[in-house]
Amino acid sequence: MLNVVLVEPEIPNNTGNIGRLCVGTESRLHLIHPFGFVINDKNLKRSGLDYWVHLDVTEYQSIDEWIQQIPDQSRVFLMSSHAEKSYLETDFQDGDWLVFGKESVGLRQEVLARFENHLTIPMSKLIRSFNIANSVAFVVGEAKRQIGLKI
Repeated sequence: MLNVVLVEPEIPNNTGNIGRLCVGTESRLHLIHPFGFVINDKNLKRSGLDYWVHLDVTEYQSIDEWIQQIPDQSRVFLMSSHAEKSYLETDFQDGDWLVFGKESVGLRQEVLARFENHLTIPMSKLIRSFNIANSVAFVVGEAKRQIGLKI
C-alpha cells in the first residue's frame, strides 16, 4: 500500500477528493494537523462521497508524531515545486510515503530539511502549481503503475 501524507491541508474538497482517490487505489491517507477545516466538514464528506467510511486514514497532531511511524525514512518522498528531480524519474516501491504540503504554500522548509528525497511534477511555466488533488493523482498513478509492473 502507498502512504499519501497531507501536511496541514487547508481545503476540505481537496482532502475529500484525495480520500476518494486513496480508497480507489487502496492507499492509506495520513493527515497532519492543523487543518483548515473540521474533519466532519460537509464539503469533505461531499467530495469523498460515501467512500470516506472505507478510507484507511490516520491523523497526527504534529510532524514529529507522524515521523515516529515511518519504518524507513529513505522511502519518504516530498513533493515540492522547487525540487530538481521529477517524480517520473523515481523508482517507487510498495509502502512508499508520498508527502504533499498545504495548498497555499506547500511544505515548510523545516519539513523539507528533514528528508532527502524531494520531487517535482513537471509543468508549464505558465502556472505556479497544480491543484493538490491533481498532484496526488499524478504521483499515486505513476507509483501504482510501477508497483504493478514489479508484481
